[in-house]
Amino acid sequence: MEQLARRRPAVRLYVYPELHLAEPHPGPGAPGTPCEELAEPLDGARDRRLAALAGDLGIWLVPGTVYERGADGRVYNTAPVYSPAGRRVTSYRKICPWRPYETTAPGTEFVVFDMDDHGRIGLSICYDAWFPEIARNLAWLGADLIVNPVQTPTSDREQEVVLARANAIANQVFVASVNAAGPTGVGRSLLVDPEGRVRTQAPGAEDCVLTDVIDLGDSARVRRYGTAGLSRPWEQFRPGDAPLELPLYSGRIDPRTWSTGPGPARSGTEED
Repeated sequence: MEQLARRRPAVRLYVYPELHLAEPHPGPGAPGTPCEELAEPLDGARDRRLAALAGDLGIWLVPGTVYERGADGRVYNTAPVYSPAGRRVTSYRKICPWRPYETTAPGTEFVVFDMDDHGRIGLSICYDAWFPEIARNLAWLGADLIVNPVQTPTSDREQEVVLARANAIANQVFVASVNAAGPTGVGRSLLVDPEGRVRTQAPGAEDCVLTDVIDLGDSARVRRYGTAGLSRPWEQFRPGDAPLELPLYSGRIDPRTWSTGPGPARSGTEED
C-alpha cells in the first residue's frame, strides 16, 4: 500500500477485493473455520492500523472486507471505509451473503458516504450485485459511484461482468467491481461509467493494479441529458402520476420521491 501510494501520489481512493485481509478463502464459513477465527469487533486493533495507514498516506481506503464480530455476537462480512484524516467514516455489512456457501449474517442497511468534494460513494459487496434493488437504492441515496469488492473464483465471473455494466446503465452510476486475483479469485476487475462503457478492466486472474481518472459529476450529467443523449430513467415518474404498488416488497414507487437529487445522504452511517 505504501509503495502504491508513493508511485501514484495523485490517487485519492484505493479499493481492494472482498476478504483481502482474510486469506485463505473461508469456504462455507461454518463454526471453527476462518470466518469465526478471524472475526473481531470493528473497532479492534485491525481497525486502528487501517485508520492510521489511511491517515499517514492521506488517502481514502476501502481495504476490501473483513470479518466483523458484531455486538450481537454474529459475524458479518463488512467493508470499512477510512478517510485521509485517519478515521473510519463508515462501514457496510454485506446484505446478501452467497447462500448456502457463506454463513455470515446478512446486513440490513444501505450505506453511502461523501468523499470530500468529489462525490458520493455507495457500497455493496460481491453477490449484492445480483440484486438490482441494492444498486437502485444506492443510486437513489445519491451515489455517483458504487464500489463492489468481490472474491469470485468461479465461472460466473462472466455474468458478474455483465451485471456491473447493467447496474451502471440502469442507475446511471459508475460501478467499480474489484475482484481478487488468483488463486482466490479469477480477476477481471473493471470500472464502468454511467453509460455502461468499460473504462478499464483486468484481462485475467493475474495480479494487477487498475487506475483511472474519473469525474463523479458525470453521473449527474448522464441523468440530466440521458444515456446516449436519450434515456432518463430517473425522470420517468412524475409527482402527478399515480403510485405504483410493488406487492413483492409490500411497498410502492412514490413518484414524489423518484429522484436522486443532490444534498445530504438520505441514509448511511458515519462513525467516530
